[in-house]
Amino acid sequence: MDLQHWLGRAAQAIQEWADTFGPYQTHPSVVVDEDRFADAFQEFTGRLQDNYPFFHPYYAGQMLKPPHPAAVVGYLAAMLINPNNHALDGGPATARMEREAVGQLAAMFGLDTHLGHLTTSGTIANLEALFVARELHPAQGIAYSEDAHYTHGRMCRVLGVDGRPVRTDDRGRIDLDAVEDLLRTGEVGTVVLTAGTTGLGAVDPVHAALALRARYGVRIHVDAAYGGFFTLLAGADGPEGLAPEPWRAIAQCDSIVIDPHKHGLQPYGCGAVLFRDPEVGRFYLHDSPYTYFTSTELHLGEISLECSRAGASAAALWLTLRLLPPTPDGLGRVLAAGRRAALKWADLIASSDLLELYQRPELDIVSYFPAVEPTALTGIDRASAQVLADGMAGPDPVFLSTFKAGRKAFAARHPKVVTDAADARVLRSVLMKPESEIYIEHIHARVEQIARSLRP
Repeated sequence: MDLQHWLGRAAQAIQEWADTFGPYQTHPSVVVDEDRFADAFQEFTGRLQDNYPFFHPYYAGQMLKPPHPAAVVGYLAAMLINPNNHALDGGPATARMEREAVGQLAAMFGLDTHLGHLTTSGTIANLEALFVARELHPAQGIAYSEDAHYTHGRMCRVLGVDGRPVRTDDRGRIDLDAVEDLLRTGEVGTVVLTAGTTGLGAVDPVHAALALRARYGVRIHVDAAYGGFFTLLAGADGPEGLAPEPWRAIAQCDSIVIDPHKHGLQPYGCGAVLFRDPEVGRFYLHDSPYTYFTSTELHLGEISLECSRAGASAAALWLTLRLLPPTPDGLGRVLAAGRRAALKWADLIASSDLLELYQRPELDIVSYFPAVEPTALTGIDRASAQVLADGMAGPDPVFLSTFKAGRKAFAARHPKVVTDAADARVLRSVLMKPESEIYIEHIHARVEQIARSLRP
């Protein structure tokens, strides 16, 4: 789609709507001279060039990419009105869009009933899920894996809850035996499972954990902020297909977080939280004497810890999902390309004498390191850092990232490595862009070239 054309159409459509209310005079205090704006804009666009090319296939570093053009157009059009989805009187149209889009996310996971809304981030979405967990189990702690996102430990501190990190196995998944040891103490009331860790893309065994809930009466929260949309590949044919068990089990869990601003093609500022039991809305009850007065319907602010939220985020998501719905044939095709790219690169690395896999990718995150002699953590760390730096330099750049792996985790995956340091950096590439599938051989060749140059 022609982004410039549709951005112009968006501005035109909103102006035509605004014109139906009649002309008015703009106050001189907000009028800006065109020449002054031109100078400021030139400086502004110049400063924006101090960025990495997140849009380009040669950027294979962090989980960053531009939003889909449909999301940009939807966001801009709604942002020109600037609705606030806290209350229906602040954004009736975008509140309806939010409900519809959230309903699509719930259906993607297979939820029969749900209560949910968009948030400004996965962090806030997880805070809301843990807040409800605390209200239901006020005297008990919350367990999460050592490889879970750091937000869980942070939000436990915010909520005044005892956070309990749990060891992981040699694939970065939570150790359910260790979880059960904790549950036997009666001190933990909620277990957080991660469907796609942000470090390595590991998927916790959600299906196996459900037995612990039945046995100990705990609450199960799934942090699918990064990996949630991969449920679209559960049981799919072809190399991109994922074992369906953990993904199908998510529908039976108590709460779910997903970030459309990751694999949902949205701009930043778009997370979501879903609760299987709508009755948890009672924990959000509050009174506001100047809102919620235009409708007797449930306002989104009545089921959210956040107050003001951009209706533009809901509009962007709604428009995107009209074109690329959260189905195997919609967004599923986008995720399938990234996963195929990751598997293809993993095979190339496995056959390379210059690079070595840290662990085989489970989703679309590839972790690897230069093959060095002697094979020790200090040498791996130095070489990984050098490949990262050299990759961004020169006329044919490739942009990677690193992941710090601890001594025990490294030894579990590579027992022959000399653990002469507490940890070591390995290289990490997030292949979120479907274009990665087309360019992965070039990226691999370039990384090999850099790794080869490090050898004496």
